[in-house]
Amino acid sequence: MGTWLTEQLTWLHFSVFLIWGIVMLMLVLGFVTYAIYFERKVIASMQMRVGPNRVGPMGLLQSVADVTKLLIKEDTIPKAAERDLFILAPIITFIPSFVVLATMPYTAKLFFADLNIGVLYYVALSGISTIGIVLGGWASNNKYALLGGMRSAAQMISYEVPLVISIIGIVMMTGSMNLHKIVDSQGGGFWHWNFLPQIIGFVVFVIAAISELNRTPFDLPEAESELVAGYHVEYSGFRFAFFMLAEYVYVFAIATLTTVLFLGGWHAPFTFLDFIPGIVWFLIKFCFVVFFLFWLRATLPRVRIDQLMGLGWKVLLPLSLVNIFVTALYIQFFLK
Repeated sequence: MGTWLTEQLTWLHFSVFLIWGIVMLMLVLGFVTYAIYFERKVIASMQMRVGPNRVGPMGLLQSVADVTKLLIKEDTIPKAAERDLFILAPIITFIPSFVVLATMPYTAKLFFADLNIGVLYYVALSGISTIGIVLGGWASNNKYALLGGMRSAAQMISYEVPLVISIIGIVMMTGSMNLHKIVDSQGGGFWHWNFLPQIIGFVVFVIAAISELNRTPFDLPEAESELVAGYHVEYSGFRFAFFMLAEYVYVFAIATLTTVLFLGGWHAPFTFLDFIPGIVWFLIKFCFVVFFLFWLRATLPRVRIDQLMGLGWKVLLPLSLVNIFVTALYIQFFLK
């Protein structure tokens, strides 16, 4: 009887987890659909244009129409391509972008998994997407796609290093890689949020994260004028959509991670505002980070590849290392 009951409870837990996973997938897909719409409207407004306004009221169905077009578009695979790897590459790129969301806490009670190594989990899995991008460029058997894939690998690996090192300061101050504990340590007002004592790490993290996302001004892997759209030049239809989907899911992930690590998560900026639900504060900060990413795209020009690599290795990496020593001194003299 005990074994049967244990099996039933195990299946029940698995079913609940699966249902919440599907719900989360639908929410993320909804975010991607309307993040694209929001980005186009924001950039249009900044450039004194109208933006999408034809399909649906206020153009709200434009992204839905674009996604539908990609899904029903003819799927072509070059004859000379490495077929199996060509098919596998978009999947390898997308799956980690969604799986990293498993450890993200949105409120004190709204989360999927509470891992003691939540920060390491994110860093380890997000790096797998680089393999998918390189694989897609190589398997296409196209020199432009290969150049785009190699350029993307160089960029993402170069900026992964300062990105990870910039987080070490927070881990040192908190004494944990658990994302819940990191958020809990930031309670009691905005002056306890990590972006203040970790201002160097925060700046390095934001710049490195934008480069990791391949977004303007660091969108060189997809620079049309130099690389004919980069690593996914041979992809079409839903396989191309997987690459774009992964990019916007990572926007969701980076905005969430920035909110959790540096902006206090679900905590209010002032203690007298604690009566407002934590999810509201989380969404406000999350939306601000997403808007900031879109704002940059409308504002900054694309940098050259030598400027990109120089910034990563000559500026951000030394700064992230300096941040570790500054954090150690801060802990020694102010937190003891």
